[in-house]
Amino acid sequence: MFNFSGTRPNNLGVTDGALTPCPGTPNCVCSQSDRPQEKIDPLPAVAMDKLQQVITAMDGATIIEQTDNYLYAEFKTKLMGFVDDVEFFHGGSAIQVRSASRLGKSDLGLNRKRVEEIRSALA
Repeated sequence: MFNFSGTRPNNLGVTDGALTPCPGTPNCVCSQSDRPQEKIDPLPAVAMDKLQQVITAMDGATIIEQTDNYLYAEFKTKLMGFVDDVEFFHGGSAIQVRSASRLGKSDLGLNRKRVEEIRSALA
């Protein structure tokens, strides 16, 4: 059996109000990025408890860390067990988001699609 989960990054979290930048590969989106290929709109400001409920209900999601203004979840794919790291930071008028694959280069748009699914569920 192959293990495509990779190693949990040790550079995640919020530093000076910002999530970790994307690594420059096409398998990451971040609402705080200036690069068009990575840029995604932040999520609307909602209670972190509501966000946690949406994440918990999604397939393959495991919440790793949650505070009053930060949530970090891992999403594992059913078929191959690839893991994406997804972070949310409630920084005022919106929730900043970063979603990145641990392994590989392309995610075929999965990280962007997931963030948009979360946005729809919060609406």
